[in-house]
Amino acid sequence: MNDTHHLRHVLVLPDRDAAEEVAEALTERFGVAEAPQLVRDALAGEDDAEDAQWLVVVEDPEAAYDADRLDDLAAEYEGWREEE
Repeated sequence: MNDTHHLRHVLVLPDRDAAEEVAEALTERFGVAEAPQLVRDALAGEDDAEDAQWLVVVEDPEAAYDADRLDDLAAEYEGWREEE
């Protein structure tokens, strides 16, 4: 029985520049066909835009992307990966 489920990786980055660079690296290194979604995530209770994190959302319906490699990529830009 095939127990695969739709994965979504969320890479949390400290700023927009890092998020854009990670999105570019995802295309180059992982061959992500669909452009990753960049989302600005203001921290709860913070109005200052400088405190916003940026999320790079990678849809992974085939569970094709190596989570460890995604972790390493996010870490290169002082970020981390979460899985939904």
